[in-house]
Amino acid sequence: MARRALLADRYGVIGHPVAHSRQPLIHGLFARLAGQEFEYRLHDVAPQDFRRRVDEFFAAGGCGLSVIWPHKVAAAGFAHELTARASRAGGANLLTRRGERVLGDNTDGAGLVRDLTHNLGLELAGLRVLVLGAGGSARGIIGPLLQCEPAQLQIANRSPARAAALAESFADLGEIDAVGLDQSPSQPFDLVINASSAARTGSAGAGAGAGAGAGVGAGSGSGAPDVAPGVIGPRTFCYDLSYGSGGETPFTRWAAQRGCARTVAGWGMLVEQAADAFEMWRGLRPDTRTALEVVGRI
Repeated sequence: MARRALLADRYGVIGHPVAHSRQPLIHGLFARLAGQEFEYRLHDVAPQDFRRRVDEFFAAGGCGLSVIWPHKVAAAGFAHELTARASRAGGANLLTRRGERVLGDNTDGAGLVRDLTHNLGLELAGLRVLVLGAGGSARGIIGPLLQCEPAQLQIANRSPARAAALAESFADLGEIDAVGLDQSPSQPFDLVINASSAARTGSAGAGAGAGAGAGVGAGSGSGAPDVAPGVIGPRTFCYDLSYGSGGETPFTRWAAQRGCARTVAGWGMLVEQAADAFEMWRGLRPDTRTALEVVGRI
């Protein structure tokens, strides 16, 4: 990949669609706070054009790309090298040029865990955690969640076999229960995480962690997951990897109607992932509080 001199370092976010992304806003804010200047643009690219367009971006001197749905698997295939977590996740949400090579990383799980623990004050150790969905978004967060040592981690999916396959791929990191959506728990979970694209119907946009979903809410068209009664109790914290208008998504509305303790959309995960990218690209980690205020999370 030939490199030519540029007036400004070039970054961007690539997806299809991508117009909903708040990444340019967030990175622009980070740049101003850090006193830095660079270019950050949206790149709406159809799947069949992904490899060509990304190759052109880096060949023209581009420095890095954030990757959203539906390109994360393709991004991992494009990269010359993957971090361990990207390899484990089977997808990359961050591409960074390193000389003539491109490094692929996956910060989905790290962004989620930092939002839950640092921004929202949850102590994940010892909690009973349920993940709805067994697709690409779930795959990106399972490893980091296990590292926090929850008392139980369960994956619920319309296809129990798909949930079991995902659980098996992380068996070396810890024990995971894999069940169908209709399996009733012995007691409500402490934390329920929606990682299914099927429950995003009607949301303003898919978050940075958006990936191939796994059939939650099939046939309802409302974003309401068809889970067994008893999953949510009055002390359950519900988190949607997607973000929506006004801080709500179909999933968070559904959870609130069932009396959970709190619902949170994925704005914080989006901001923390952007901070990971900024640190990778610019060498310093920005304070994310101002960005969370701007997007209306706090």
